[in-house]
Amino acid sequence: MANLSEQWDQLKVLVESLEVDIRKSLNGNKSAGVRARKGLRLVKNSAADLIRTSLASSGDATETE
Repeated sequence: MANLSEQWDQLKVLVESLEVDIRKSLNGNKSAGVRARKGLRLVKNSAADLIRTSLASSGDATETE
């Protein structure tokens, strides 16, 4: 369960860190756009990992019940 919580916290930090690059990208900064897209791919992969962890932990919980 702690692993799930840690992954969630990391995902939130990652999303918050993208804000600066997203804003710069909206103002026309192409390098910031590249960084933002890279960060969004990381968010996507981190969210998928979080889902897998959640499914695995809920699977473990149903087996013990």
